[in-house]
Amino acid sequence: MPLLLLDLDNTLVDRDAAFRDAVAAFLAEHGLPDTDVTWVMTVDASGYTSRYEVAAALADRYGDMVPATAIHVLVDNGAADRVVLAHSTREALGKAQANGWTCVIVTNGRTAQQETKIRQAGLDQLVHGWIISEDVGHKKPEPKIFQAAAEIVGTSLSGAWVVGDSPHADIAGANALGLRSVWVSDGQPWTQDAYQPTHIAADIASAINHVIHTPR
Repeated sequence: MPLLLLDLDNTLVDRDAAFRDAVAAFLAEHGLPDTDVTWVMTVDASGYTSRYEVAAALADRYGDMVPATAIHVLVDNGAADRVVLAHSTREALGKAQANGWTCVIVTNGRTAQQETKIRQAGLDQLVHGWIISEDVGHKKPEPKIFQAAAEIVGTSLSGAWVVGDSPHADIAGANALGLRSVWVSDGQPWTQDAYQPTHIAADIASAINHVIHTPR
């Protein structure tokens, strides 16, 4: 069975929307200005800023107005508790499996947080498995995390596709292994010159549909 390797955050689920909702609730709960949502999202940088740095920035800005425990709950669990799976994504994953594809999530991050997202969204019922960087000690774009994803479902990377929103983590990782890839652009232009995705799709459902309709 051919292998479809899928990113989680801002690919299968809209992690930024979930975190934005959590930030808005956090600010309201503590009587802080709702205009600070933009500032927090900028600091967070779609999860690429370490949670320690985000927590430190929040503590510095809000001082004694917010308990440290509340900050850490937001940083550690905010997005994980709120992610949802779009109906179109659920349908596309179903089509992929019906067409004989083995679907595995490959995500960077902490195991507890990423598994919460996977189960919260119901993805644990829709994929054959997942690999999280904290578990295997390797992060995308390192080849070993993609190899580990193939190993957990007892197959090889031959003929595999990688789908994700990160040029560096997903598309460069696929390129290094000679794998085909789809970049989920969310309307953004491709700006990398050193490597290119095989295909660019506006959203994850379109990306999966492209893969399953491309000759193997």
